[in-house]
Amino acid sequence: MSRTTKGQMKTTLAVIGGTGREGNAIAARFAKAGVRVLIGSRDAAKAQNAASALNARLGAAAPRVEGYSNRDAAAQADVVLLAVPYAGMPPILEDIRDAAQGKIVISVASSLDPERKSRAKPPAAGSVTAEVQQFFGDGVKVVCAFQNISPEKLEAVEEKIETDVIVCGNDKDARATAIDLIRCIGVDAFDGGALANAVAVEALTAVLIAVNIKYKVRGAGIRITGVPRV
Repeated sequence: MSRTTKGQMKTTLAVIGGTGREGNAIAARFAKAGVRVLIGSRDAAKAQNAASALNARLGAAAPRVEGYSNRDAAAQADVVLLAVPYAGMPPILEDIRDAAQGKIVISVASSLDPERKSRAKPPAAGSVTAEVQQFFGDGVKVVCAFQNISPEKLEAVEEKIETDVIVCGNDKDARATAIDLIRCIGVDAFDGGALANAVAVEALTAVLIAVNIKYKVRGAGIRITGVPRV
């Protein structure tokens, strides 16, 4: 992955689940930053319709977003972003397992109690990210990111996101690549260390949801202090 002479990230990003609310918002932000985005869906036609709508919304002179089946999107991408709820992951992971080999996979899912999302509920593997890593095996470098940004903030594409992103994963270079990619959309991202730390990042989403409920707000987030900004 490299940058163009204009500073844009020269890479291809597959957003699996890009027809959903969170995935579509993430796809829009990366496309707006000049990243080639492939929206993935179980229904390729649905993905193509979502891509067309995003291109029209962004007013691109030439299409910057394309739609494919999940497997085809993952196969063509340099980096695969999983914008898929934890409950719906198994069949999707099975579908793209071969296509994801040798690539970086970014998981955005959080460890939430499905009956009460203001409570954390880590899976047996310790975190959703760890579970995804176990499923894909050592041929894939899995990191977590975007857990602590609300859908409302992601959808406001014209507004800067003030919430920081923490990236955790076992591969240092994969973390650095994900951080560089995230920073190209104007969001500050920080290295949170090993995959074992993903449990804290994912569980923090439940804390932020509880804060939203308590204070009747939307989009509570976090900021890392005491670290120089790039």
